[in-house]
Amino acid sequence: MSPSRKLWLATAGVCLFVAVLVGAVGALLVLGGAGVDAEGGGLTREASVVASAMLVLAACALAWSALRNAHALYLRAPLRMAEEVDALVGNSGARIGDYGADELRALAQAVNRLADERQSLEGDVAARIAEARASLEEERSRLAALMADLEQSVVVCNLDGRVLLYNQRARQELSADAEGGGAELLGLGRSIYTVFDRALIAHALERLQQARGERGGMAGATGSAQFVTATRAGRLLRAHMSPVLGGAGGKADGAATATGAAEAEAEATAAAPITGFVLILDDITAANERDARRDALIQSLTEGGRGPLGNIRAAAETLADFGDMAPAQRERFLGVVRDEARALSQHFEKAAAAFSNDLRERWLMEEMLGAEFVAVAMRRIAEHCSLAVKSEHVDESIWLRIDGFGLLQALTFLAARLEDEYGEREVREVRLSLTRGGGLAQLDLAWTGTSMNNETAMTWQMDAMRIGGATSSLSVADVVQRCNGEIWFQRERVSHRAYFRILLPAADAPRETAPPIQPILPARGGDRPEFYDFDLFGWSSGSHALDDRPLGELAYTVFDTETTGLSPSEGDEIIQIGATRIVNRRLLRHECMDQLVDPRRLLSRESIRVHGITPDLLAGQPTIETVLPAFHAFCADTVLVAHNAAFDMRFLQLKEAALGLRFDQPVLDTLLLSAVLHPNQESHRLEAIAERLGVSVVGRHTALGDAMVTGEVFLKMLPLLAAMGIHTLRQAREASEKTYHARLRY
Repeated sequence: MSPSRKLWLATAGVCLFVAVLVGAVGALLVLGGAGVDAEGGGLTREASVVASAMLVLAACALAWSALRNAHALYLRAPLRMAEEVDALVGNSGARIGDYGADELRALAQAVNRLADERQSLEGDVAARIAEARASLEEERSRLAALMADLEQSVVVCNLDGRVLLYNQRARQELSADAEGGGAELLGLGRSIYTVFDRALIAHALERLQQARGERGGMAGATGSAQFVTATRAGRLLRAHMSPVLGGAGGKADGAATATGAAEAEAEATAAAPITGFVLILDDITAANERDARRDALIQSLTEGGRGPLGNIRAAAETLADFGDMAPAQRERFLGVVRDEARALSQHFEKAAAAFSNDLRERWLMEEMLGAEFVAVAMRRIAEHCSLAVKSEHVDESIWLRIDGFGLLQALTFLAARLEDEYGEREVREVRLSLTRGGGLAQLDLAWTGTSMNNETAMTWQMDAMRIGGATSSLSVADVVQRCNGEIWFQRERVSHRAYFRILLPAADAPRETAPPIQPILPARGGDRPEFYDFDLFGWSSGSHALDDRPLGELAYTVFDTETTGLSPSEGDEIIQIGATRIVNRRLLRHECMDQLVDPRRLLSRESIRVHGITPDLLAGQPTIETVLPAFHAFCADTVLVAHNAAFDMRFLQLKEAALGLRFDQPVLDTLLLSAVLHPNQESHRLEAIAERLGVSVVGRHTALGDAMVTGEVFLKMLPLLAAMGIHTLRQAREASEKTYHARLRY
């Protein structure tokens, strides 16, 4: 039937209905107005009014039923279709369903035909893009192979310490320090400071900035920094840090000579800002232990063999000098030689047997320009003390072989103790000097004014260092000894000057320096390899407040839990946590956490039927006291995402007080976001949302499987939210809070 005929029929039906209704009501009123005849027939006025009212109510009910059907067919159905069209925009594989009205069915078929044509065009475009990217993929594959085959660990970070790249070896070595619970320390977008001390990295970065900035002509003298650090597991790592330079802008003119172009390129490189850094890590634990054992053996042989060798030599010289010695006396001297030789032999055997057990710690040093160290030390002291800091007599040619970070801490600690003990009235400034004395470098921390006794100075050298709120396990004497140096306190009574003097071994100046690493350009598109994403170079966590950050710039931890039941406040416990991460709009399937948990209580049959986890699978698994801190570290600095997040968050929040944790990250719920995007849909279950958005459901009712599906659903939602004008985290949270489902509590 044509739409115009439907319109005429509907109009005729409404007119007929109104005419019949008016006629019936009028007839009843006329009959009621005539009154009752003599024989008692007809209707009374009251009966006519009641009959008219019932007729009107019946007519209203009939009209409401007709309007309700029309509303479902021609108002609510188009709204549902609009939501399905929105979903189709983000998923070209989705199609519009069947509708009862012929007009809507025809519209759905037209939309589906457009979707078919669009999908065909997208396939053609994808094929062209795949062909154009063939060479790029080959280069990326070579990079992945190179990174995988490297024996060294490689990590690339931006200036905020966010990880942009790492190879498989780095993941194995650095994540091996995670303290159980199934989580890893290293991942894209995660902070390198979960692995290394922030102050240590900041010190190395400061050295790079110092070399490039303040020393002008010597900017290329130090293209890298080195330091040695210990991991949580006690392994020693030697780190080589190189800067990653941003684009300097400007190109050499085509008519310029080769020399001019090279100079222009060098100037551009020198002017380029540092946008990140590369860490190349070597595990030197075994090598350091071998060196220490070798040193221990040499020391043992040297000290233990000196006495016996002296006795043997004395006895041999006596026998040689007195040839006419009596036989009995000669025999005694020969006995001394035999006994000492036997003792020396036993000492050698004992030392060899103890080769692997008697070790002496050895710390590897870094080489740096002495003037650069003094400049950094002055700034560090000024940051922690209100004393004025100056330099004097600094030899620009001295290179030092030291533990730079530890020695900086020692100088800062001594300056802070001076300020705390004597104040600015007695000690107004300190001076640093660096001079050469023979083959040693002489570093002085001097001041004029009050003096202290030798006992106080010795106490300062032996106390554990405390700077600000941080306490080190090392003392000043420990650091100086680690640097193979000596320290003492000295006073000059005439000039009222006192100083701590540190003698350090001087190093030879390097013959050639490593050139700065060339700028790394952002990689675009593609999913392989999974371990790098250079688009994060422009990410600065302090650029603006988290709530005002665009959703596409945030890092997310998508998680799910399986539990013993549905009542967390009544004692139900978590038995599995699964989580994965989203960085730069990419689901990182290889950076995940999947851990079973021993709930230390019985599982109900109903819960086992849902998730399939039986008690024998939980036997021997870590408890929530171990797993939850690991999960807390895994999701640090991210936004939490879950489906029906209120349920999962309730389980986490009930454990916060007992474990000393706090899950205070922002939370987004895909259930609430689905209600925002598709308010006219009847179901917001995870399977229904996934079907609408074209996401395959795999591993349902396993924690990690549900987390993966939730992550894919969330990524599909981002462009739909943007189309609604929801671009920031604040807007997404505010929109979620307005939905009905946000009122549910657990």
